[in-house]
Amino acid sequence: MAVYTDVGDQELEAFIASYDIGYLTSFKGIAEGVENTNYLVHTDANPYILTLYEKRVHEEDLPYFLSLMEHLAARGITCPLPVRDREGRILRELAGRPAVLISFLEGVWIRHPDIVHCGELGKALANFHLAGLDFPMRRENDLSLSGWRSLFDDVRAAADSVIPGLRGVVADELDFLATQLNNDLPASVIHADLFPDNVFFLGDKLSGLIDFYFACNDMMAYDVAVCLNAWCFEPDASFNITKARALLQAYGQTRHLAENELTALPVLARGAALRFLLTRTYDLLNTDENALVKTKDPREYLRKLRFHQSLQSYRAYGLDSD
Repeated sequence: MAVYTDVGDQELEAFIASYDIGYLTSFKGIAEGVENTNYLVHTDANPYILTLYEKRVHEEDLPYFLSLMEHLAARGITCPLPVRDREGRILRELAGRPAVLISFLEGVWIRHPDIVHCGELGKALANFHLAGLDFPMRRENDLSLSGWRSLFDDVRAAADSVIPGLRGVVADELDFLATQLNNDLPASVIHADLFPDNVFFLGDKLSGLIDFYFACNDMMAYDVAVCLNAWCFEPDASFNITKARALLQAYGQTRHLAENELTALPVLARGAALRFLLTRTYDLLNTDENALVKTKDPREYLRKLRFHQSLQSYRAYGLDSD
């Protein structure tokens, strides 16, 4: 979440007045995240999240994301729900941007997840994948290998100014992944961005998932690999095998990971690390310095990529074959 587009008081009051949710009492921008503009909106009845869509989110993809939220909620996945105005509309326009008002989800995100949180995440991710199996809409993953190549084209010229030698590292890794990625693995809807700030907890219990704006149809094991990167490294960049084991075991207790999925994990984790290395590099080079947004350090994901490159087997993630 972030703020790129300013919304005026009167403009927002008029927007809120078209819903049956009470009257506007306060609102403030949310600085965390990098993709869309988000405000925490309070009415005299309830809090809500107002999202204005920017950057990589294409308006034609919004029906997929918004319908997915309703689909998941109907299958027991706790997530925010889009709010309809008096005319039954979900997708609106505000300040020249596509805009949606979304229900507020109780809980906080955990800045330093421990083993218990990783286990909760693994179970929730598996349930998410199972719930998505019968989702009727389809969206391709635009940040798979071809998308990584496109991002690299965008940052190639300036890559070494961000991290010395980055251009060569990325070029070599793209060549490796082009020959080693296994695309023939079980697929469903994946979240594709399930970082700790997109997972809410009440105490040690997971209370819900948010931010589905990278969701797409792709390999479920790739989503697991994203989470290994996002949840199982310490601030000093060391890999925590105990957290990884907790995540994978909890996932497997709900949805069994096949042997070919396990075998593919190190390569998929390399791909996931490269994806976030590239998007963070792109954001660092292209974010307006006046935007209320916290850009993230791409060097973190270069270190993670180096770790995955060193592995010989998925057993390094703490999980043996059944």
